Amino acid sequence: MNNNYNLDYLDELEAEAIHIMREVAGQFEKPALLFSGGKDSITLVRLAEKAFRPGKFPFPLVHIDTGHNFEETIVYRDRMVERIGEKLIIGSVQKSIDEGKVIEQTGKNASRNALQTVTLLDTILENGFDACIGGARRDEEKARAKERIFSVRDEFGQWDPKRQRPELWNSYNGKIHKGENVRVFPISNWTELDVWNYIKRENIELPSIYFAHYRECITRNGQLMAASPFLNMDDEDVVTSRKVRFRTVGDMSCTAAVESDADQIEDIIREISESKISERGARMDDKVSEAAMEDRKKGGYF
Repeated sequence: MNNNYNLDYLDELEAEAIHIMREVAGQFEKPALLFSGGKDSITLVRLAEKAFRPGKFPFPLVHIDTGHNFEETIVYRDRMVERIGEKLIIGSVQKSIDEGKVIEQTGKNASRNALQTVTLLDTILENGFDACIGGARRDEEKARAKERIFSVRDEFGQWDPKRQRPELWNSYNGKIHKGENVRVFPISNWTELDVWNYIKRENIELPSIYFAHYRECITRNGQLMAASPFLNMDDEDVVTSRKVRFRTVGDMSCTAAVESDADQIEDIIREISESKISERGARMDDKVSEAAMEDRKKGGYF
C-alpha cells in the first residue's frame, strides 16, 4: 500500500469525523466531549479543532476522574486544556463515594472503574447534556461493534441495542425525548492503527505512558500492572522494574501494561501491526465476564 493511499484514507476518516462533530453542534443544544486523556479522546480534540477553529468549541470537555488515574495523564490533561483554551468540567468519583452514591470496592482486585458510571450519569444530569461525544471505536470490543455512531440512551442513561436506529450513508438522527441523551462516536469506523497513523501524520503529542519506559510493576492475574497503592498491594506482590508501555489509558487499578521497546511512533505502529491481541486485552475490567462491556454499557457506561 503506497503512502498516497494511506493519506487519502486518513483524509476520508477525518472528513467523516468532522462531519459528525458538526452534526452534533447543529442538532443538539448542550453537547459535551468526554475526555479521558487517552489517545482516542486526544484525537477527538484535534478533530474538533479542525471542525470549529478559529471559533471556540460548541461544547466543553468533560473528564470523569476516578482519583486513581495515571499522573502522566492528569498532567497532560491540564497542560492541553491550558493550551487550547477550552472549558473543562471534572466529575469526581471520590465525590460520589463521599456522598454515598457508590460504595468503594474492597479486596485485592478492587477498582473504581465501574464506579465512574454513576459519576458520569450525575455529571450529564447536572449539566443537562443531551449529547456526549466519545472516542469509542467498533474494533475495540464486540459490544462496541453493536453501537451506532449516534447511540441513543434512555432517561436512565441505559443502552438498549434493540432501540438503536438505522444509519443510512451519512445521515444521523439526533431526535430524542426529554431526559434521553445520545452518545456520539465520530471515530467509530477507525481502527487502532488508523488512530496511530493519524497521530503520526498530525504530529499529536501524547502522554508519555504510551511510549516504552522503565516502570516498577507487579504481575497480577497474568498481567503486568504499574505498582501503585491503588492496587491494594501486599507482601505477595513482587515489584520489578520492567520496560513497558500502555496501549490504553484507564484507571490504574484495571489497566495493564505490555512489555515493549517501542519508544517512537513508528515502532508502535509496527508493533500494533504484528500484535494478535486487541488493545483492550490489557483491560482487567473487560475480563470479568464474556459480556462485561455490554453489561456496563446497559448500565450507563460510556
